[in-house]
Amino acid sequence: MSLSEHTLAQHLDDPAVLCCRRPAGTVISAEDVEDPSIFADLEEAELLSLSSSGLSIREALGRSLLAETDALVPLTPELLGPAPSGVGAPSAQASAGVGADQEHPDNGEITVSRRRRRITHTLVRREYPVTQVQIGQDTSYRDGTLTIDVASIEEAAQSQDLVHSVTLDVIEASNRHVYTNTIMDVMPIAAKAEGIVGTGVTNALTGVVVILTGVDENGVQIHEFGSCEGYLDEKVAFGRPGAPDADELIIRVNVVLAAGVGMERRGPLAAHEACDVILAGIREELATVDAQPERELVFTDSHDPEAPRVVLVKEIMGQGAMHDNVIMPTEPAGVHGGRKNVDLGNVPIVLSANEVRDGGIHALTCIGPATKETTRHYWREPLVAALADDPELNLVGVVFIGSPQVNDEKQYVSERLGALVETMDLDGAIVTTEGFGNNHIDFAGNIAALGSRDIPVVGVTFAAYQGALVVGNEYMDAMVELNKDPDGFENEQLSCSSICPEDARRALALLKAKMAGVPIASAPRRWSPDVVAANQERVDALAGAASIPATEGVRA
Repeated sequence: MSLSEHTLAQHLDDPAVLCCRRPAGTVISAEDVEDPSIFADLEEAELLSLSSSGLSIREALGRSLLAETDALVPLTPELLGPAPSGVGAPSAQASAGVGADQEHPDNGEITVSRRRRRITHTLVRREYPVTQVQIGQDTSYRDGTLTIDVASIEEAAQSQDLVHSVTLDVIEASNRHVYTNTIMDVMPIAAKAEGIVGTGVTNALTGVVVILTGVDENGVQIHEFGSCEGYLDEKVAFGRPGAPDADELIIRVNVVLAAGVGMERRGPLAAHEACDVILAGIREELATVDAQPERELVFTDSHDPEAPRVVLVKEIMGQGAMHDNVIMPTEPAGVHGGRKNVDLGNVPIVLSANEVRDGGIHALTCIGPATKETTRHYWREPLVAALADDPELNLVGVVFIGSPQVNDEKQYVSERLGALVETMDLDGAIVTTEGFGNNHIDFAGNIAALGSRDIPVVGVTFAAYQGALVVGNEYMDAMVELNKDPDGFENEQLSCSSICPEDARRALALLKAKMAGVPIASAPRRWSPDVVAANQERVDALAGAASIPATEGVRA
């Protein structure tokens, strides 16, 4: 964590270490340096190695980074440019924690000219590679091999009254032409080593992913609008954020439920809870793994008081049949300890970007597979990454809001969203939804809740041909299409038409354009893939540009 303003003076002569990744040109201030009081813990955890040539905090303040630099890197002379003329490190007496970005009036008083981006939470993800998965007599992770205790599979089956049986097998990347029941979810495997979801340290396995498949004992697939049973290599859009990657090992957990409960809320929940029993044993081992991680990623929640304040609103399924989600489980991407949005009344719940990226949402929804946002999708949600990592924006939070079945309840939760955003002093927002049809009523209401309060808002959804919007309002003038099926249908291919990085780039460009007052051309009366392709080409061509030219419109 960065130094607070009132503790800077106590540490001016301690080593200067970056608290978080910083871009080139950053002028080092108190908010950029790590608190020296935790150096011993960081060194013990092998997260920090101090340099004999490192500068003190006093020497580093006011100097600019010459290149983008990672978190927990000691600041040395070769990393920093000279201090700006007339600006030096503050004395212990004069320092008020404002760093070097100050004005010095003739009366000798120090006043702050601007506050820099403030880091509120830091999340470290340690990644451990898996090259082999086997079933054995205990659960362990050693030298890239994940072993799963065979007894945990039967334990999973016995844990739920509605579960008839549970089987587990491993699907190699070279042999994907295998038949599978419909895929209910795709999950990463991760465990908290320190802290709670959204903060501290998370240990995660890479090169492997879990898929949950389901059917009832009469052979009825566990699905709602469309299912993806069939040959795996034909039914998955590999490489999408919510899907397995092409080269990953797949642990398939197949659950057979009691007859007739697949379309009830309790049925899919029982399948997920059974799967979570197996994963709990893996997490227990992973939390204390004695191995060197292959890679460490550092994620930060931060706030810049001078950047435009934006929010991401993610509408999730909450109709109360098989549609539900678990919010903030105890373990990343888990089930246990979380609260289901249906039980919470589908009202808006705010999570930080780090909470989302650390597995704060577990997807129970069995909606059409092409537009379904799986648990893994939230783990690497492109819009969260795009907004949280954009240096021009201040992502205030990620709001999850359920989509109820009854119209009166839809109106109620949209009104609660409006009341919430009024407290946030927003400059812009993006609203997304998975699926289509009934939940587009909520989608339109949520957009109106923001737009009616003079907040520039962009909508992101699947519509195309099959899901064409049947409701609308004056605030739905900036829309991003997620369809990737040539004919505009829910094609029953897992994750095909979910949010991808290219969609996030279009949404971000459209939001910035709308916030800047750039004219947005009206969409054609009918869906056209040519419009999407043209927008994508233009946005990609403008990548890295400071702004979109005000003389040109962006077609919705």
